[in-house]
Amino acid sequence: MQQSNLPDDLLALVSRETIAKLEVYVSLLIQWNKRINLISHKDAEQIWSRHIQDSLQLTNLISSARSIIDLGSGGGFPGLVLAIVTDIPTTLVESDTRKAIFLREVIRQTQCNCKVLSQRIETIDVPAADIITARALAPLNKLLSFSAPLLQASGSCLFLKGRQVDQEIMDAEKIWHFQYRRFPSQTHSEGVILKVSHIQPISELDG
Repeated sequence: MQQSNLPDDLLALVSRETIAKLEVYVSLLIQWNKRINLISHKDAEQIWSRHIQDSLQLTNLISSARSIIDLGSGGGFPGLVLAIVTDIPTTLVESDTRKAIFLREVIRQTQCNCKVLSQRIETIDVPAADIITARALAPLNKLLSFSAPLLQASGSCLFLKGRQVDQEIMDAEKIWHFQYRRFPSQTHSEGVILKVSHIQPISELDG
């Protein structure tokens, strides 16, 4: 089992029991990644810093949330990590059947408060959530189209973005009205956490 190498400041915020669950998760991720493409093989030695810590930095932004929907969960980042650490009820949406099976196995072994929907995002029918998360899934305008019908009126989206974020915001503003805040990533020098709320199509406001 690959041992945690989280920074001391994060280790102080996570219980020993939670670290053990994350270690189970990482161990399963390494095993399953040999058969299905969950993460890049070159990332196998950097899972804790590149994936776990990257997901954990969202925890301070979801402290009051009662539900999370994670879009395009893939290997479980950030949604499954957040579910393990916070115990907030989380729905993982992943249309790839094999990846969905992997996610369910991690949930079974860690007993986290989580469920998996193996469906396309456009087809899911679930109660609106307080928080919607996504990482490396789609441009912002597409993420907003996915998120708008799934987000509580008072809720927020947390999207992990990279160097193209400014262009994505400009493109999205042609179609959507939304409010946003930017937070610098703690794990990637060019990374950004984009917190988005009050999403409405511009066409509805004009009409």
